[in-house]
Amino acid sequence: MPQNTYTAILERDGDLYVALCPELDIASQGDTIEHATANLKEAVELLLECADPSEIESRLHRDLFITRFEASYG
Repeated sequence: MPQNTYTAILERDGDLYVALCPELDIASQGDTIEHATANLKEAVELLLECADPSEIESRLHRDLFITRFEASYG
């Protein structure tokens, strides 16, 4: 089975962690970082297994760059 690497961006939201895969615009959540990541992986795998290839292609963001920067305020 072919494999690709995807990005997981996680954010704490109250008692949960929200995980986002920006390449496919899919999100999931869990009570720990590990659970949120595992749930996101499952959601991505379900999409890749069940969706029409044209839907996957239309959702896929290939040129994705994640960086951090500083900004002044006050």
